[in-house]
Amino acid sequence: MHVVVTGAAGMLGTALLARPWPHVTWTGVDIRPLAPRVQGRATFIRADVRDVDAMTRAFRGADVVIHSAAALPSHRATEIRSVDVDGTEAALRAARRAGVDRFVHISSTAVYGLPRHCPTPEDYPCEPVDPYSAAKLGAETAVLRHRGQGLCAPIVRPKTFLGEERLGLFAMLFEWADEGRHFPLIGGGNVATQMLDVEDLCDAIQLICQEPDAKVNDTFNIGAREFGTLREDFQAVLDAAGHGKRVLTVPVGPAVAALRVLAAMRLSPVYKRLVHKLTRDSYVSIDRAAQRLGFSPRFSNEQALLKTYDWWRANAADARRGAGRTHRDPWKQGALRLTKALF
Repeated sequence: MHVVVTGAAGMLGTALLARPWPHVTWTGVDIRPLAPRVQGRATFIRADVRDVDAMTRAFRGADVVIHSAAALPSHRATEIRSVDVDGTEAALRAARRAGVDRFVHISSTAVYGLPRHCPTPEDYPCEPVDPYSAAKLGAETAVLRHRGQGLCAPIVRPKTFLGEERLGLFAMLFEWADEGRHFPLIGGGNVATQMLDVEDLCDAIQLICQEPDAKVNDTFNIGAREFGTLREDFQAVLDAAGHGKRVLTVPVGPAVAALRVLAAMRLSPVYKRLVHKLTRDSYVSIDRAAQRLGFSPRFSNEQALLKTYDWWRANAADARRGAGRTHRDPWKQGALRLTKALF
């Protein structure tokens, strides 16, 4: 099997290229170079996912395309839509031109918006609440159109995933824990929040690449089976740091108001949808993936967080550098860095 991965320089792309997968050859496509640990494991093509001709050339000879290229919520709205929606449409057109048999689209549970029903099933109404969730739904709409035209096009909706090279906002938790600081959470983090280990996500994607069309040509939530509250899972990281620090409760009203203002001024990486996610339960049903694919996650939230924190501590000097543009970069803390002295 020959597999092409778009967004191959990102965290998920790197994890896919690094995994032992017998009888599979890889091509990685990205505008950034591949991570050092996977260089040599894949043919690398530097190209923009929105370039149909370049994607067509990259996809020739592929049995499967795993489309994981995306702009994250920290990007500007116009860039998110351009990469996530226009880029997905371009990749789909290229896949059809190149004769690819299967197009695996990596979406997000963000498409549900802020669902009030948990566990949220795949048929729950999608109600985007920000540019990122709207773009993810727009990309899915394009995938479904091509699926209707005969392309085998599974859609994967993962929860927030963790693992080697995962930074983003988690870098703030790891940094504050390592420095011996308490960690503040809106409302104290007493909400059930499902996450996901990237190894489990890769397991699910591998199943989707290998199983017959009749099983996989659908939409699948992917998340951890075992998870607790944010307070419990984040406290596990503080405990592992060994400084005796605790998760602290920040009153919801003032914190939400302040973070909204800072996010609007681009002085905080905590975007609007994340603010709301910190104050309500957030978990999805993974029954469809379990029953249809045989998916069985191996790691709990706590295990995934602690594995990622162990990696961060071993690579702290390099992990602190970055522009905050991908999951492999720490996000700039902005005005939140000034509050560290309070904790």
